[in-house]
Amino acid sequence: MERTLKPEDFQAVEHQLNSFWNDFETRYTDIVQRQPVQTLYGGAQLFKADTAKKMGTLALKSLEAYAPNFVYLAKAAQLSMHNHLPEDWSQAEALAEAIRTQPEAAKSLNPEAFLAYTIYERVKEKLSREPVEDFRIDFEDGYGNRPNEEEDADAVRTANEVAKGMEAGILPPFIGIRIKPWTRQLFERSARTLDVFITALLKATQNQLPTHFIVTLPKVTHPTQVAGLVSLLGKLESQHGLPSGTLLLEIMVETTQSILDAQGQVMLPQLLAAAKGRCRGAHFGTYDYTASCNIIARYQSMDHPACDFSRHMMQVAFSGTGVMLSDGATNIMPVPMHRADKEQALNLIQSQENLQAVHKAWGIHSDHVRHSLTHGYYQGWDLHPAQLITRYAVVYDFFLRELKSSTSRFQNFVSKAAQATLSGDVFDDAATGRGLLNYFRLAHNSGAITETEIESAGLTLADLTGGTGSGASPWLALITD
Repeated sequence: MERTLKPEDFQAVEHQLNSFWNDFETRYTDIVQRQPVQTLYGGAQLFKADTAKKMGTLALKSLEAYAPNFVYLAKAAQLSMHNHLPEDWSQAEALAEAIRTQPEAAKSLNPEAFLAYTIYERVKEKLSREPVEDFRIDFEDGYGNRPNEEEDADAVRTANEVAKGMEAGILPPFIGIRIKPWTRQLFERSARTLDVFITALLKATQNQLPTHFIVTLPKVTHPTQVAGLVSLLGKLESQHGLPSGTLLLEIMVETTQSILDAQGQVMLPQLLAAAKGRCRGAHFGTYDYTASCNIIARYQSMDHPACDFSRHMMQVAFSGTGVMLSDGATNIMPVPMHRADKEQALNLIQSQENLQAVHKAWGIHSDHVRHSLTHGYYQGWDLHPAQLITRYAVVYDFFLRELKSSTSRFQNFVSKAAQATLSGDVFDDAATGRGLLNYFRLAHNSGAITETEIESAGLTLADLTGGTGSGASPWLALITD
């Protein structure tokens, strides 16, 4: 075979590429560890070691009161199968009993009802076992401006509560604090709270931090703010004998300045660079961002086009960097209009109005969660325990309705190895194989699917976590390289 170019010609180009390859591989790392599907923000003045557990109890009470069976929840949250379910209460109860007693027959004869029932049961189990995946002890909007003595006391008290939760094993798997923004007016108070909290926590725990502990910096407008936080975190590590890089941070994208700088350049990569490897997440702040765009209150919403623009900018800037992206919150709370008291119970009209109010709020929240999921945001904020119900219901519906087809496509893909394949009318190549692998990873991380369902697709947990040992499938490199 004749060739024109000499080996040294290739070597010269390869030498030039090596620098790029090294930089690229250092900067871009896929997220393979668990990412929470939600973050619950709560004012620091209210936080206690068992707050997450109490949130689960309150959520289960709300579920029992306003969605006593799977049909109620499916219709309130507008789940994918809600139009296929009966409207009549007695029919819904009979259907639930049939699924409980003959699950395999029900799965075959009425798959839509079986899916809704499965989601309902998994939501109940989740709220009992792990209602809150990520909790942020909030010293910002949820706390407000208070006297220094009061905020100092709350910083110490909440740190001690976190220590109690660590000892009792009742903290959420992810937890952290949100300090005040680093503006001229609030910097000193914000930095002081950070110092007081971390110092008290490490003292109470003999220098141990909770798993996945994070410090959230809100309303970021310039890399100098991120670099300053990195500096203080480094000094705290040094003073307490912690390994460098132990204290991690996440930034909040909730201003126009965090998207573009004064020269019109994209700000987000600059913020990430300023974090020097400490940035674990970037959270979108819906209402501050829309306010900074001069959008009036009536139209400030999670699904506003201005929010889509910002979120897509975040995706482009942070894709492949290992930074976990989170959407914002729905500010319409699923709370009843009327409250019963000891002397007088609610009448029928009041009870119906309560049901309608909660279901309306659940519907709005569900729409927002679906909007996030379809745009590639698998994590979002929650502000009320009853929002946990629709959060998990919509997430589970999003993933479970794809389980059968994704399993079939993945099995077909693996059987054809690295060759392009056709599953039904869907063409699958290596890139789609990675997308299918992402589906199983995200679905399992969210709790939507079980390990047994993963194994049915021909996968192992090692495959989903980037494992390369004996537990990982040998074909994995074909779609991850």
